[in-house]
Amino acid sequence: MTEGADQLRQFLDDTQTLQATFHQELLGPDGDVIEIASGVLSIKRPGRFLWRYAEPIEQLVVADGTNLWIYDVELEQATVTLLEDVVAASPAMLLSGEAVLDEEFDIIESFEADDLRWVRLAPKAEAGDFRQVLIGFRGETLTQLWLLDSLDQRTTIELIDLEINSDLADTVFDFRPPSGVDVIGNAG
Repeated sequence: MTEGADQLRQFLDDTQTLQATFHQELLGPDGDVIEIASGVLSIKRPGRFLWRYAEPIEQLVVADGTNLWIYDVELEQATVTLLEDVVAASPAMLLSGEAVLDEEFDIIESFEADDLRWVRLAPKAEAGDFRQVLIGFRGETLTQLWLLDSLDQRTTIELIDLEINSDLADTVFDFRPPSGVDVIGNAG
């Protein structure tokens, strides 16, 4: 177990920025595909991330270091929450540096399958959306995330064209709701 956990710790310690295209599938308990999504991901530590979904609907999930914004373009609605109020035991919070691996997660096991080295994590707090998180590396490269929720649905995220520690301006994570958009919550 140590080798995979050490690799994950080293990756988190060494990574300041991360950018990738992603392909995401949500699978039901029976393995049937419920939804397929794709988009781009940008992360800058500490506390900044942007998940820009292009399909099936255009949606932004943005953390600017203070607030977490979820913007649904079609609904013309944005929800804002203070980042400190968001459950820390999520993959986005872990990758963005807002969650500390050994404080927020138990490392269950490390194993190899499908030419990947996997690390299985379980959130220490039961309040989160996920029961387990699997993080997969091909060599030194983070390539996949699997999230198992309380309904036994599995979200698989494949990272494509991953760039680590490239220049990434803080302004990438600035979000201002467009005029006419309903805003739910209060920004900090």
